[in-house]
Amino acid sequence: MKAFAAAALGFILSLQAALAAEPVFPPASRIGIVPPQDMTVSRRFSGFENEEKAAAINLVEMPAQAYGQLVKGFTKDALKRQGLNETSRENLKLGDKAGVLIGGTMEGPVQGRKWVMAVKGQDMAGLIIAQVRGGSDGYSEAQIREALKSVSLRGPISIEEQVSALPFRLGDLAGFRPVRSVSGNSVLFTDGPKDTIKAVEQPILIMAASLSPAPSADEQRNQFARAALNANQILKDVRIERSEAFRFRGQDWHEIVAKAVEAESGQPIIVMQTIRFEPNRYVRMVGLTRVEQRDENLRRFRAVIDGVEMNAY
Repeated sequence: MKAFAAAALGFILSLQAALAAEPVFPPASRIGIVPPQDMTVSRRFSGFENEEKAAAINLVEMPAQAYGQLVKGFTKDALKRQGLNETSRENLKLGDKAGVLIGGTMEGPVQGRKWVMAVKGQDMAGLIIAQVRGGSDGYSEAQIREALKSVSLRGPISIEEQVSALPFRLGDLAGFRPVRSVSGNSVLFTDGPKDTIKAVEQPILIMAASLSPAPSADEQRNQFARAALNANQILKDVRIERSEAFRFRGQDWHEIVAKAVEAESGQPIIVMQTIRFEPNRYVRMVGLTRVEQRDENLRRFRAVIDGVEMNAY
């Protein structure tokens, strides 16, 4: 009887271990991992975090064809510009998936460790970024590497499920339709038959939320908004027509309307950036339209962000 009880207990424990080792997928994410102990699904981004240990793992979905370009860009100099001083590099074969895992220390005033992993499945690729600030009181190298190597990819998620997992709710879409969600906190919209848009042949609207606070002073917010707009790599020759801060519906807003050029095609376009600030977070909208559709689409862009409500957290 004792032998039977011991065998039964061993079976139960092995079953629990197997269940515990199942990958966890954040809401609407096609990428999952077995997270390190005490790391939970983040409410701020697509991934996992432990605030007490100042540790986070961010998951970013990409098209399969992006994998080669992604890996090619993992040069030591490029990684250093992204805040990673490389100390290790490993080519991976994870079942039917290929991958590259790079580890090192964090560059800049914040001390810590950082890992970057690219992985490629049959129909998608993923970029996984992990970091642990501080010293040995966080997660160990072995714990992070084990979690990253546990990566699993699953089949497509409907756009409806992707949108439902965002940290905000959408109201009036003004005729736009969602195309895809990115990183669990942003969504791309367009109006027209194509999902892949070149040279702003269809209007584009991007809505993104941040659960990190923005600057509080008006002048700092003005600088913050301008820097955010100028950081957009698909734009060049940005010429601001209007930049203003205002109060609306009990919230602080900042809005920029500018002329610009679509970098790849040289197509002249109009860009509208609207940011709604809350005490500890903000939501940012960027809308792009052809010049001849300016008046109609600027009105529609504003209708969409007017109808956004942030979820409680």
